Amino acid sequence: MQNITAEELKQRIDSGEELYIVDVREPGERAEFNIGGVHIPLGHIQAMQVDELEEWKEKELIVYCRSGNRSGQACMLLDTMGFTNTKNLVGGMNKWLELGL
Repeated sequence: MQNITAEELKQRIDSGEELYIVDVREPGERAEFNIGGVHIPLGHIQAMQVDELEEWKEKELIVYCRSGNRSGQACMLLDTMGFTNTKNLVGGMNKWLELGL
């Protein structure tokens, strides 16, 4: 697992880069605000219900949550499942909104 900042991710989204993004928050949190990506709550990752991500195992996978804690846990779990390039969004959506991105 590596880290990515909100500023770095925003710049990459704005440049139109093809990104593989996973939101691990709960449905209610996602409904309030999200930056896109596949929605797989952390509990599903903990239960190893990640079939929809299987084709992304070799891709750079950017994972986010509200604060960066759950996404960090998700990255560690995904790493143990054979994902080779996970990145945790530091500060999560809290940081994203704080910076006004």
